[in-house]
Amino acid sequence: MTNDAFFHAGATQQRQILTVGQLNRTVRQLLEVHLPLIWVEGELSNFSRPSSGHWYFTLKDSDAQVRCAMFRNRNQLLRFAPKQGQKVLIRARVSLYEGRGDYQLIAEHMEESGLGALQQAFDALKLKLQAEGLFDPRHKQPLPPLPRHIGVITSPTGAAIRDILHVTARRFPAIPVSVFPVAVQGSEAAGQIVRALDSANRLSDCDLLILGRGGGSLEDLWPFNEEAVARAIFASRIPVISAVGHEVDFTIADFVADLRAPTPSAAAEMATPSGDEMLNRFCGYEVLLQEAIQRRLLRQRERLQHLSARLQHPGQKLRAQAQQLDNLEIRLQRAMHARLQQQAHRLQQLSVRQTHIDPRRRVSQQQLLVTQLQQRLQRQMTFKLKDCRQQLAQQAAVLESVNPLAILQRGYSVTKDDQGTIVTRASQLQPGDVIHTRLADGQVRSRVETSELAAEK
Repeated sequence: MTNDAFFHAGATQQRQILTVGQLNRTVRQLLEVHLPLIWVEGELSNFSRPSSGHWYFTLKDSDAQVRCAMFRNRNQLLRFAPKQGQKVLIRARVSLYEGRGDYQLIAEHMEESGLGALQQAFDALKLKLQAEGLFDPRHKQPLPPLPRHIGVITSPTGAAIRDILHVTARRFPAIPVSVFPVAVQGSEAAGQIVRALDSANRLSDCDLLILGRGGGSLEDLWPFNEEAVARAIFASRIPVISAVGHEVDFTIADFVADLRAPTPSAAAEMATPSGDEMLNRFCGYEVLLQEAIQRRLLRQRERLQHLSARLQHPGQKLRAQAQQLDNLEIRLQRAMHARLQQQAHRLQQLSVRQTHIDPRRRVSQQQLLVTQLQQRLQRQMTFKLKDCRQQLAQQAAVLESVNPLAILQRGYSVTKDDQGTIVTRASQLQPGDVIHTRLADGQVRSRVETSELAAEK
Protein backbone atom coordinates (compact mmCIF):
# COMPACT_ATOMS: atom_id res chain seq x y z
CA MET A 1 0.00 0.00 0.00
CA THR A 2 1.43 3.39 -1.02
CA ASN A 3 1.59 6.59 1.06
CA ASP A 4 -0.97 8.29 -1.22
CA ALA A 5 -3.37 5.37 -0.80
CA PHE A 6 -2.98 5.50 2.95
CA PHE A 7 -3.81 9.20 3.24
CA HIS A 8 -6.57 8.86 0.70
CA ALA A 9 -8.11 6.13 2.78
CA GLY A 10 -8.03 8.35 5.87
CA ALA A 11 -9.58 11.26 4.01
CA THR A 12 -12.60 9.35 2.68
CA GLN A 13 -15.70 8.41 4.59
CA GLN A 14 -15.14 4.71 3.90
CA ARG A 15 -13.58 2.67 6.68
CA GLN A 16 -10.33 0.99 5.64
CA ILE A 17 -8.73 -1.36 8.06
CA LEU A 18 -4.92 -1.83 7.98
CA THR A 19 -2.97 -4.75 9.28
CA VAL A 20 -0.11 -4.06 11.68
CA GLY A 21 2.38 -5.01 8.96
CA GLN A 22 0.78 -2.57 6.50
CA LEU A 23 0.90 0.19 9.10
CA ASN A 24 4.57 -0.40 9.96
CA ARG A 25 5.50 -0.62 6.25
CA THR A 26 3.75 2.67 5.51
CA VAL A 27 5.43 4.42 8.44
CA ARG A 28 8.84 3.06 7.37
CA GLN A 29 8.31 4.34 3.83
CA LEU A 30 7.31 7.74 5.14
CA LEU A 31 10.40 7.99 7.32
CA GLU A 32 12.84 6.82 4.64
CA VAL A 33 11.38 8.98 1.85
CA HIS A 34 10.80 12.25 3.68
CA LEU A 35 13.85 12.39 5.98
CA PRO A 36 17.30 12.82 4.40
CA LEU A 37 20.62 11.47 5.68
CA ILE A 38 21.40 13.03 9.06
CA TRP A 39 24.39 13.21 11.42
CA VAL A 40 23.84 12.07 14.99
CA GLU A 41 26.31 12.10 17.88
CA GLY A 42 26.03 9.87 20.92
CA GLU A 43 27.53 7.12 23.10
CA LEU A 44 27.60 3.47 22.05
CA SER A 45 25.58 1.07 24.25
CA ASN A 46 24.30 -2.52 23.95
CA PHE A 47 26.81 -3.09 21.14
CA SER A 48 26.54 -6.57 19.56
CA ARG A 49 28.24 -8.30 16.60
CA PRO A 50 26.28 -11.43 15.55
CA SER A 51 27.70 -13.99 13.12
CA SER A 52 25.96 -12.25 10.19
CA GLY A 53 28.54 -9.47 10.46
CA HIS A 54 25.92 -6.78 11.04
CA TRP A 55 26.24 -4.46 14.03
CA TYR A 56 23.41 -3.62 16.34
CA PHE A 57 23.72 -1.01 19.06
CA THR A 58 22.02 1.78 20.92
CA LEU A 59 23.10 5.40 20.55
CA LYS A 60 22.34 7.42 23.67
CA ASP A 61 23.00 10.66 25.48
CA SER A 62 21.83 11.98 28.84
CA ASP A 63 18.31 12.65 27.53
CA ALA A 64 17.34 9.81 25.19
CA GLN A 65 18.41 6.78 23.21
CA VAL A 66 17.71 5.29 19.79
CA ARG A 67 18.25 1.81 18.35
CA CYS A 68 20.72 1.62 15.44
CA ALA A 69 21.90 -0.94 12.91
CA MET A 70 24.98 -0.90 10.68
CA PHE A 71 25.11 -3.60 8.03
CA ARG A 72 28.23 -5.53 7.15
CA ASN A 73 28.83 -3.91 3.75
CA ARG A 74 29.11 -0.52 5.53
CA ASN A 75 30.89 -1.39 8.78
CA GLN A 76 33.70 -3.17 6.91
CA LEU A 77 34.79 0.27 5.58
CA LEU A 78 35.59 1.67 9.04
CA ARG A 79 39.22 2.17 10.04
CA PHE A 80 38.65 1.71 13.79
CA ALA A 81 36.93 -0.83 16.06
CA PRO A 82 34.06 0.74 18.04
CA LYS A 83 33.97 0.07 21.78
CA GLN A 84 31.20 -0.05 24.32
CA GLY A 85 30.73 3.42 25.83
CA GLN A 86 32.69 5.17 23.06
CA LYS A 87 31.37 8.51 21.79
CA VAL A 88 30.85 8.39 18.05
CA LEU A 89 29.39 10.42 15.17
CA ILE A 90 27.28 8.54 12.64
CA ARG A 91 25.68 9.44 9.31
CA ALA A 92 22.38 7.55 9.08
CA ARG A 93 18.93 7.43 7.56
CA VAL A 94 15.83 7.15 9.72
CA SER A 95 13.85 3.91 9.36
CA LEU A 96 11.55 1.53 11.21
CA TYR A 97 11.99 -2.19 11.95
CA GLU A 98 8.65 -3.56 10.78
CA GLY A 99 8.85 -6.82 12.77
CA ARG A 100 8.77 -5.08 16.15
CA GLY A 101 7.57 -1.64 15.13
CA ASP A 102 10.78 -0.16 16.55
CA TYR A 103 11.97 3.19 15.24
CA GLN A 104 15.71 2.92 14.41
CA LEU A 105 18.66 4.48 12.53
CA ILE A 106 20.44 2.68 9.67
CA ALA A 107 24.08 3.87 9.92
CA GLU A 108 25.97 4.50 6.66
CA HIS A 109 29.17 5.88 8.20
CA MET A 110 30.73 6.11 11.66
CA GLU A 111 33.69 8.06 13.03
CA GLU A 112 35.07 8.87 16.42
CA SER A 113 33.33 11.96 17.69
CA GLY A 114 36.43 13.98 18.54
CA LEU A 115 38.10 13.18 15.24
CA GLY A 116 35.03 14.19 13.29
CA ALA A 117 34.89 17.61 14.94
CA LEU A 118 38.60 18.16 14.42
CA GLN A 119 38.35 17.14 10.78
CA GLN A 120 35.50 19.54 10.20
CA ALA A 121 37.46 22.35 11.86
CA PHE A 122 40.49 21.44 9.72
CA ASP A 123 38.46 21.54 6.51
CA ALA A 124 36.78 24.84 7.42
CA LEU A 125 40.08 26.57 8.26
CA LYS A 126 41.71 25.19 5.13
CA LEU A 127 38.95 26.64 2.92
CA LYS A 128 39.10 29.99 4.73
CA LEU A 129 42.89 30.42 4.43
CA GLN A 130 42.88 29.18 0.85
CA ALA A 131 40.27 31.79 -0.06
CA GLU A 132 42.47 34.49 1.53
CA GLY A 133 45.42 33.41 -0.62
CA LEU A 134 47.69 32.06 2.14
CA PHE A 135 48.37 28.92 0.04
CA ASP A 136 49.05 30.84 -3.20
CA PRO A 137 52.41 29.74 -4.75
CA ARG A 138 53.13 33.37 -5.62
CA HIS A 139 53.73 34.07 -1.92
CA LYS A 140 56.22 31.21 -1.49
CA GLN A 141 59.77 32.37 -0.75
CA PRO A 142 62.71 30.57 -2.35
CA LEU A 143 65.10 28.72 -0.04
CA PRO A 144 68.69 30.00 0.17
CA PRO A 145 70.99 27.63 -1.79
CA LEU A 146 73.57 27.77 1.02
CA PRO A 147 71.95 28.83 4.33
CA ARG A 148 74.00 31.05 6.59
CA HIS A 149 72.20 29.93 9.77
CA ILE A 150 69.33 27.44 10.22
CA GLY A 151 66.73 27.76 12.96
CA VAL A 152 64.71 24.71 14.10
CA ILE A 153 61.40 25.23 15.91
CA THR A 154 60.52 21.96 17.63
CA SER A 155 60.64 20.09 20.90
CA PRO A 156 64.22 19.98 22.30
CA THR A 157 63.69 16.40 23.51
CA GLY A 158 61.87 14.84 20.59
CA ALA A 159 63.19 12.57 17.85
CA ALA A 160 62.70 15.30 15.23
CA ILE A 161 65.53 17.52 16.53
CA ARG A 162 67.90 14.55 16.75
CA ASP A 163 67.15 13.59 13.16
CA ILE A 164 67.62 17.16 11.92
CA LEU A 165 70.92 17.69 13.77
CA HIS A 166 72.21 14.32 12.58
CA VAL A 167 71.42 15.08 8.91
CA THR A 168 72.83 18.64 8.97
CA ALA A 169 76.02 17.45 10.68
CA ARG A 170 76.44 14.76 8.05
CA ARG A 171 75.67 16.89 5.03
CA PHE A 172 77.19 20.28 5.91
CA PRO A 173 78.53 20.60 9.48
CA ALA A 174 79.77 24.16 8.87
CA ILE A 175 76.22 25.56 8.92
CA PRO A 176 75.23 26.54 12.49
CA VAL A 177 71.86 25.30 13.76
CA SER A 178 69.87 27.07 16.50
CA VAL A 179 66.98 25.39 18.30
CA PHE A 180 63.89 27.35 19.35
CA PRO A 181 62.38 24.99 21.96
CA VAL A 182 58.58 24.74 21.94
CA ALA A 183 55.89 22.28 22.93
CA VAL A 184 54.65 20.42 19.85
CA GLN A 185 51.36 19.17 21.29
CA GLY A 186 48.91 20.31 23.89
CA SER A 187 46.97 23.50 24.49
CA GLU A 188 50.08 25.70 24.90
CA ALA A 189 51.91 24.47 21.82
CA ALA A 190 50.34 26.85 19.27
CA GLY A 191 51.16 29.96 21.32
CA GLN A 192 54.78 28.85 21.83
CA ILE A 193 55.20 28.15 18.09
CA VAL A 194 53.87 31.63 17.19
CA ARG A 195 56.26 33.28 19.69
CA ALA A 196 59.20 31.25 18.38
CA LEU A 197 58.49 32.32 14.79
CA ASP A 198 58.26 35.94 15.91
CA SER A 199 61.54 35.69 17.86
CA ALA A 200 63.38 34.14 14.92
CA ASN A 201 62.24 36.97 12.64
CA ARG A 202 63.15 39.67 15.18
CA LEU A 203 66.63 38.29 15.82
CA SER A 204 67.34 37.95 12.06
CA ASP A 205 70.25 35.57 12.72
CA CYS A 206 68.69 32.75 10.70
CA ASP A 207 67.99 32.80 6.98
CA LEU A 208 66.02 29.51 7.00
CA LEU A 209 63.58 27.98 9.52
CA ILE A 210 62.45 24.36 9.95
CA LEU A 211 59.16 23.85 11.81
CA GLY A 212 58.53 20.22 12.67
CA ARG A 213 57.84 17.28 14.90
CA GLY A 214 57.46 13.53 14.63
CA GLY A 215 54.31 11.65 13.76
CA GLY A 216 51.17 11.35 15.87
CA SER A 217 47.40 11.33 15.84
CA LEU A 218 45.27 14.17 14.54
CA GLU A 219 44.89 15.50 18.09
CA ASP A 220 48.67 15.36 18.61
CA LEU A 221 49.33 17.33 15.43
CA TRP A 222 46.53 19.82 16.03
CA PRO A 223 48.74 22.78 17.15
CA PHE A 224 50.05 22.90 13.57
CA ASN A 225 46.45 23.29 12.35
CA GLU A 226 45.80 26.41 14.44
CA GLU A 227 45.00 29.62 12.53
CA ALA A 228 47.46 31.66 14.61
CA VAL A 229 50.32 29.33 13.61
CA ALA A 230 49.31 29.50 9.94
CA ARG A 231 49.28 33.30 9.93
CA ALA A 232 52.62 33.47 11.77
CA ILE A 233 54.20 31.24 9.10
CA PHE A 234 52.69 33.39 6.32
CA ALA A 235 53.99 36.59 7.97
CA SER A 236 57.53 35.23 8.40
CA ARG A 237 60.17 37.09 6.38
CA ILE A 238 62.40 34.03 6.71
CA PRO A 239 61.57 31.03 4.48
CA VAL A 240 59.91 28.21 6.46
CA ILE A 241 60.06 24.46 5.79
CA SER A 242 57.20 22.53 7.36
CA ALA A 243 58.14 19.00 8.49
CA VAL A 244 55.24 17.83 10.64
CA GLY A 245 54.52 14.13 11.15
CA HIS A 246 55.06 11.43 8.59
CA GLU A 247 54.70 11.51 4.82
CA VAL A 248 50.96 10.73 4.95
CA ASP A 249 50.22 13.47 7.50
CA PHE A 250 49.11 16.89 6.23
CA THR A 251 48.57 19.99 8.37
CA ILE A 252 47.58 23.59 7.67
CA ALA A 253 51.22 24.53 8.33
CA ASP A 254 52.26 22.37 5.35
CA PHE A 255 50.03 24.37 2.99
CA VAL A 256 51.15 27.81 4.25
CA ALA A 257 54.88 27.08 4.53
CA ASP A 258 57.25 27.93 1.70
CA LEU A 259 58.11 24.23 1.35
CA ARG A 260 56.69 21.03 2.80
CA ALA A 261 58.96 18.14 3.75
CA PRO A 262 57.53 14.66 4.35
CA THR A 263 59.66 14.15 7.48
CA PRO A 264 62.05 16.21 9.67
CA SER A 265 65.02 14.29 8.19
CA ALA A 266 63.84 15.17 4.69
CA ALA A 267 63.56 18.82 5.76
CA ALA A 268 67.20 18.80 6.85
CA GLU A 269 68.13 17.24 3.50
CA MET A 270 66.28 20.00 1.65
CA ALA A 271 67.76 22.77 3.80
CA THR A 272 71.43 21.86 3.52
CA PRO A 273 73.60 21.20 0.50
CA SER A 274 75.69 18.06 0.48
CA GLY A 275 79.21 18.80 1.65
CA ASP A 276 80.61 15.85 -0.29
CA GLU A 277 78.87 16.98 -3.46
CA MET A 278 80.16 20.54 -3.01
CA LEU A 279 83.66 19.26 -2.33
CA ASN A 280 83.54 17.12 -5.47
CA ARG A 281 82.18 20.09 -7.38
CA PHE A 282 84.99 22.32 -6.11
CA CYS A 283 87.54 19.68 -7.06
CA GLY A 284 86.01 19.67 -10.52
CA TYR A 285 86.18 23.46 -10.60
CA GLU A 286 89.86 23.25 -9.59
CA VAL A 287 90.61 20.95 -12.51
CA LEU A 288 88.65 23.17 -14.89
CA LEU A 289 90.44 26.27 -13.57
CA GLN A 290 93.88 24.69 -14.01
CA GLU A 291 93.00 23.66 -17.56
CA ALA A 292 91.69 27.15 -18.32
CA ILE A 293 94.90 28.73 -16.94
CA GLN A 294 97.04 26.37 -19.02
CA ARG A 295 95.07 27.22 -22.17
CA ARG A 296 95.34 30.93 -21.41
CA LEU A 297 99.11 30.69 -20.85
CA LEU A 298 99.50 28.76 -24.10
CA ARG A 299 97.53 31.36 -26.05
CA GLN A 300 99.53 34.21 -24.52
CA ARG A 301 102.82 32.41 -25.26
CA GLU A 302 101.81 31.93 -28.90
CA ARG A 303 100.77 35.58 -29.14
CA LEU A 304 104.08 36.67 -27.65
CA GLN A 305 105.95 34.61 -30.23
CA HIS A 306 103.87 36.11 -33.00
CA LEU A 307 104.55 39.66 -31.78
CA SER A 308 108.26 38.91 -31.36
CA ALA A 309 108.40 37.79 -34.98
CA ARG A 310 106.75 41.02 -36.09
CA LEU A 311 109.02 43.23 -33.97
CA GLN A 312 111.70 45.08 -36.11
CA HIS A 313 114.81 47.21 -35.37
CA PRO A 314 113.99 50.97 -35.27
CA GLY A 315 116.62 51.73 -37.95
CA GLN A 316 115.12 49.17 -40.29
CA LYS A 317 111.67 50.57 -39.55
CA LEU A 318 112.89 54.12 -40.32
CA ARG A 319 114.52 53.04 -43.59
CA ALA A 320 111.33 51.30 -44.65
CA GLN A 321 109.29 54.37 -43.80
CA ALA A 322 111.79 56.66 -45.63
CA GLN A 323 111.48 54.48 -48.74
CA GLN A 324 107.70 54.58 -48.42
CA LEU A 325 107.90 58.39 -48.12
CA ASP A 326 109.97 58.61 -51.33
CA ASN A 327 107.44 56.43 -53.13
CA LEU A 328 104.63 58.66 -51.95
CA GLU A 329 106.55 61.79 -53.12
CA ILE A 330 107.05 60.31 -56.61
CA ARG A 331 103.39 59.33 -56.79
CA LEU A 332 102.41 62.84 -55.69
CA GLN A 333 104.57 64.49 -58.40
CA ARG A 334 103.15 62.20 -61.06
CA ALA A 335 99.67 62.88 -59.90
CA MET A 336 100.27 66.66 -59.92
CA HIS A 337 101.79 66.56 -63.46
CA ALA A 338 98.88 64.47 -64.73
CA ARG A 339 96.45 66.84 -63.07
CA LEU A 340 98.07 69.89 -64.67
CA GLN A 341 97.99 68.29 -68.12
CA GLN A 342 94.36 67.40 -67.64
CA GLN A 343 93.49 70.98 -66.64
CA ALA A 344 95.48 72.47 -69.57
CA HIS A 345 93.63 70.23 -72.01
CA ARG A 346 90.31 71.27 -70.47
CA LEU A 347 91.29 74.96 -70.74
CA GLN A 348 92.06 74.52 -74.44
CA GLN A 349 88.68 72.88 -74.99
CA LEU A 350 86.94 75.74 -73.19
CA SER A 351 88.79 78.32 -75.35
CA VAL A 352 87.58 76.60 -78.53
CA ARG A 353 84.05 76.49 -77.19
CA GLN A 354 84.30 80.18 -76.27
CA THR A 355 85.20 81.07 -79.87
CA HIS A 356 82.08 79.33 -81.10
CA ILE A 357 79.86 80.99 -78.53
CA ASP A 358 81.33 84.61 -78.81
CA PRO A 359 78.55 87.04 -77.68
CA ARG A 360 79.24 89.55 -80.49
CA ARG A 361 78.86 86.88 -83.12
CA ARG A 362 75.76 85.69 -81.40
CA VAL A 363 74.34 89.26 -81.40
CA SER A 364 75.10 89.75 -85.13
CA GLN A 365 73.33 86.50 -85.92
CA GLN A 366 70.32 87.56 -83.88
CA GLN A 367 70.23 91.02 -85.53
CA LEU A 368 70.26 89.43 -88.99
CA LEU A 369 67.48 87.09 -87.90
CA VAL A 370 65.46 90.07 -86.61
CA THR A 371 65.89 91.94 -89.95
CA GLN A 372 64.74 88.87 -91.85
CA LEU A 373 61.73 88.47 -89.61
CA GLN A 374 60.82 92.16 -90.00
CA GLN A 375 60.93 91.85 -93.77
CA ARG A 376 58.78 88.74 -93.66
CA LEU A 377 56.35 90.53 -91.34
CA GLN A 378 56.15 93.53 -93.70
CA ARG A 379 55.39 91.31 -96.66
CA GLN A 380 52.79 89.37 -94.74
CA MET A 381 51.13 92.61 -93.55
CA THR A 382 51.00 93.97 -97.14
CA PHE A 383 49.46 90.75 -98.42
CA LYS A 384 47.01 90.72 -95.54
CA LEU A 385 45.90 94.36 -96.06
CA LYS A 386 45.40 93.78 -99.78
CA ASP A 387 43.31 90.71 -99.10
CA CYS A 388 41.24 92.58 -96.49
CA ARG A 389 40.60 95.49 -98.93
CA GLN A 390 39.34 93.04 -101.55
CA GLN A 391 37.04 91.33 -99.05
CA LEU A 392 35.77 94.77 -97.88
CA ALA A 393 34.98 95.88 -101.45
CA GLN A 394 33.10 92.62 -102.05
CA GLN A 395 31.09 92.99 -98.83
CA ALA A 396 30.32 96.68 -99.67
CA ALA A 397 29.02 95.69 -103.08
CA VAL A 398 26.81 93.06 -101.48
CA LEU A 399 25.50 95.56 -98.95
CA GLU A 400 24.89 98.14 -101.68
CA SER A 401 22.86 95.64 -103.62
CA VAL A 402 20.50 95.12 -100.71
CA ASN A 403 20.43 98.78 -99.53
CA PRO A 404 16.75 99.95 -99.34
CA LEU A 405 17.80 103.50 -100.22
CA ALA A 406 19.17 102.26 -103.51
CA ILE A 407 15.71 100.81 -104.26
CA LEU A 408 14.15 104.22 -103.56
CA GLN A 409 16.41 105.74 -106.22
CA ARG A 410 14.66 103.56 -108.72
CA GLY A 411 11.22 105.17 -107.94
CA TYR A 412 10.04 103.07 -105.02
CA SER A 413 8.90 104.44 -101.66
CA VAL A 414 8.16 103.18 -98.13
CA THR A 415 4.91 104.20 -96.38
CA LYS A 416 4.29 104.08 -92.63
CA ASP A 417 1.22 104.90 -90.58
CA ASP A 418 1.16 107.34 -87.73
CA GLN A 419 2.45 104.59 -85.34
CA GLY A 420 5.47 103.88 -87.55
CA THR A 421 4.14 100.57 -88.93
CA ILE A 422 5.02 99.93 -92.55
CA VAL A 423 1.91 99.91 -94.71
CA THR A 424 1.89 97.08 -97.21
CA ARG A 425 -1.89 96.77 -97.86
CA ALA A 426 -4.62 99.27 -98.55
CA SER A 427 -6.80 97.54 -96.01
CA GLN A 428 -4.49 98.86 -93.30
CA LEU A 429 -5.63 102.50 -93.98
CA GLN A 430 -8.88 104.33 -93.52
CA PRO A 431 -9.89 107.71 -94.89
CA GLY A 432 -8.44 110.44 -92.70
CA ASP A 433 -5.40 108.40 -91.58
CA VAL A 434 -2.09 110.25 -91.62
CA ILE A 435 0.67 108.45 -93.45
CA HIS A 436 4.40 109.11 -93.91
CA THR A 437 6.03 108.28 -97.20
CA ARG A 438 9.80 107.79 -97.50
CA LEU A 439 11.25 108.85 -100.90
CA ALA A 440 14.78 108.80 -102.23
CA ASP A 441 15.47 112.43 -101.29
CA GLY A 442 13.13 112.93 -98.33
CA GLN A 443 9.82 112.24 -96.62
CA VAL A 444 6.20 113.31 -97.35
CA ARG A 445 3.34 113.52 -94.78
CA SER A 446 -0.17 113.14 -96.22
CA ARG A 447 -3.72 112.26 -95.23
CA VAL A 448 -5.73 109.47 -96.89
CA GLU A 449 -8.77 110.61 -98.81
CA THR A 450 -9.99 107.24 -99.99
CA SER A 451 -8.81 103.63 -99.78
CA GLU A 452 -9.65 101.26 -102.58
CA LEU A 453 -8.86 97.64 -102.61
CA ALA A 454 -7.66 95.99 -105.77
CA ALA A 455 -9.99 93.43 -107.23
CA GLU A 456 -8.93 89.85 -106.63
CA LYS A 457 -8.08 87.79 -109.67
